[in-house]
Amino acid sequence: MDMVLLSKKISSYRTPTGRITSLPDELAYEILLAWEEWSGPLNGFYKALGVDQRKMAKVMGRAKRLKREGAFDDSQFKEIRVMGSPEISSTDPQASPGGIVLKWDSKRVIKFLSVDQLIEFLNKMGGDQSEAA
Repeated sequence: MDMVLLSKKISSYRTPTGRITSLPDELAYEILLAWEEWSGPLNGFYKALGVDQRKMAKVMGRAKRLKREGAFDDSQFKEIRVMGSPEISSTDPQASPGGIVLKWDSKRVIKFLSVDQLIEFLNKMGGDQSEAA
């Protein structure tokens, strides 16, 4: 997000005394999105906007509440692809698009890319346990 443009949008809601009043919900949400994307120190973010962090706390809180309540359409889930992660073939009828995650014990999590892998694992684990009994 362009911080200069966002700063100008905010400044259009300043009173002659310098107070920021009546920020619309959409602008508060834009500020929240910019804050979530900001990678530097927070004081740099507020300095780039030309606002005081303490004065923006209420605006940020309102934007977070609105986001939680689903007031904005683009706050929906967005898929993120990780480079180097194994891809699932879309032609494989047994492939699960997100994989199957199995929580094993309280410490281990195992991810299977297809149903066949899960069944093979469970068969092996079931065989191991029946031999031990």
